[in-house]
Amino acid sequence: MTIIFHIDVNSAFLSWSAVEELKNGADRDLRKINAIVGGDQKSRHGIVLAKSQSAKRYGIRTGEPVANAFRKCSDLVVVPPDHRRYQEYSKRLMDLLRDYTPDIEQVSVDECFMDFTGIAHRFHSPIDGAMEIKNAVRDKFGFTVNVGISTNKLLAKMASDFEKPDKVHTLFPEEIQAKMWPLPVEDLFMAGRSSVETLHKLEMRTIGDVAQADPAILELHLKSHGRMLWESANGIGDDVVRPVRAESKGIGNSRTLAKDVTTEEEAGKVLFNLAESVGRRLRNAGMKAGMLSVEIRYHTFRDNSHQKQLFRSTNNDMEIYDIAMELFREFWNGEPIRLLGLRSSKLVHEDEPEQMSLFDMPILHSSAGKDTHSTQKIHSILSTEHTLRSDKLRNLDEALDQIRKKYGDDAVKRGTQL
Repeated sequence: MTIIFHIDVNSAFLSWSAVEELKNGADRDLRKINAIVGGDQKSRHGIVLAKSQSAKRYGIRTGEPVANAFRKCSDLVVVPPDHRRYQEYSKRLMDLLRDYTPDIEQVSVDECFMDFTGIAHRFHSPIDGAMEIKNAVRDKFGFTVNVGISTNKLLAKMASDFEKPDKVHTLFPEEIQAKMWPLPVEDLFMAGRSSVETLHKLEMRTIGDVAQADPAILELHLKSHGRMLWESANGIGDDVVRPVRAESKGIGNSRTLAKDVTTEEEAGKVLFNLAESVGRRLRNAGMKAGMLSVEIRYHTFRDNSHQKQLFRSTNNDMEIYDIAMELFREFWNGEPIRLLGLRSSKLVHEDEPEQMSLFDMPILHSSAGKDTHSTQKIHSILSTEHTLRSDKLRNLDEALDQIRKKYGDDAVKRGTQL
């Protein structure tokens, strides 16, 4: 029998910020007070990326504006995100887990699946193995994880979302009716807000209601997503853990289209979805791309591609999309398109130092020959502006990643997709 663990860091960004503060002599633990990660304490700008358990009790949600969070809790403590530090903690965690087994599928910066099957003989039971791993993380790093145990990834993920923090839970197929079916539909993986509203209108309040419903009714109201929710409610899911080897092969995605695309607007929508997929996978792997390429397969089944070396590596969705559209406009010949693909290569670790290119700073060219002090001042201003913009884009991507992690890919859309 296949045994899969889902290992999820409890309030990852907040926990990692708390551990870092305590290492530096802080007299507070962010995890034990009303605290969030995201934005700025004074300006109250930005988005909530993570929250403490006590802040959660005020109804503060991941992805909402920091200003809204302050309206719910006036004594809220806000700390800015430190993504480079988070990547370091994530890497240390994954390295520790790979000491147990190489069969690790990292699905975001703070969670992964582990195929425990191959090492099960080393432990008295899967629960004993999970307890050892959980305690090793806490004792070595100072933050905690939840471990969910089951026979497939869906049920393991649902189990890890039971009581937190620092817990081990099982959700085997024979336990679904007792442990999962009584839960509200809001707790079902992939059930976003609009799906929940539809289910409530159908008088489905619990996961058990969805599981026992006619899947045809769910498909009628929610299309293919209704069938997916029915399968999830019945514990049907993938049981294959797929270790990622991003560094050796690059990261890409393609889409064969249901009907030929004939306009730039239609192609742009497809490329935007591909850019979000590639960007998210790059971030999950802790990598940035130094080269991007777009592939077109025409209705005649003739393939063509165009690539670009980037001045500055990236894993940001909007930057990837903008470059993809630039490439598309440069080489599309106007013929109907059967397939679109987007691939990243020349990957570098996300925490590598970043340089600004002179090509990103046209004002410097016009400053050539002028005094060095003025040029350095302009460079400093532009560098600061670039850093602020990059931070905003990264925070937005992280917020969207966190929401989709909980509610699925269709839970939130950018204005570009509407």
